[in-house]
Amino acid sequence: MPNLKPQTSNPESRFFGFRRVTPEEKTGLVREVFASVAQRYDLMNDVMSGGLHRLWKDRLVRMMTPKPGQVILDVAGGTGDVACRCARRTEGKSRIIVCDINPAMLERGKVRAVDQGILQGIEWTAGNAEALPLPARGVDIYCIAFGLRNVTHIDKALSEAVRVLKPGGRFFCLEFSPGVAPSLKPFYDRYCLEVLPRLGALIAKDRAAYQYLAESIRQFPPQAVLAKRMATAGLAQVTWHNLSGGIAVIHSGWKL
Repeated sequence: MPNLKPQTSNPESRFFGFRRVTPEEKTGLVREVFASVAQRYDLMNDVMSGGLHRLWKDRLVRMMTPKPGQVILDVAGGTGDVACRCARRTEGKSRIIVCDINPAMLERGKVRAVDQGILQGIEWTAGNAEALPLPARGVDIYCIAFGLRNVTHIDKALSEAVRVLKPGGRFFCLEFSPGVAPSLKPFYDRYCLEVLPRLGALIAKDRAAYQYLAESIRQFPPQAVLAKRMATAGLAQVTWHNLSGGIAVIHSGWKL
């Protein structure tokens, strides 16, 4: 399929939340955010979602249906939530690769895996979603949970996903969405922009990081737009499933 036109490609690359930046600046700023919050990232996920993120990730892994013998790539999966779920489901008999741009998040993930008794089956690799350190056509399942909106060039990340997937491989993205049900949207927007930064200041000791994360949700493509960009990157049978009234959404597609 043809690439997106340059003037419409990756509009999010010039925004860090609502702030205009260069693409190079955005990559560095996002790295700093996650280095800052790594130790309290999982606690903050529980607090800011009321624990719903656990149910959303359970749903994601059920849709992925990981099987023993498969190669599963978890991009931006630093703290290992999805990877550990996959490891338990496959009883450690699949090859799971966690790739994250932030070493602090990877270190946190390693500790959490050991704490859960998962001592093998997961590889931890530093790398950028836009230039994955993996060969072509080697992955059965690619997933990225709450990471795609932090990527500088989403279209590059989608193209990389297609490159590393085997023919017949599947792509999954779990992400917060701006496409919330109209009845929820006023309350959700107020929560994201007013309450979430305060929780970040109180619990993670970093208001600015969670101000960015709240703003990044508003800047992320709505469901239909992301689906079109996935198709443009080369994924087929693209679909999405709204969760909790569209607060979160799982997009999926096949590499044919």
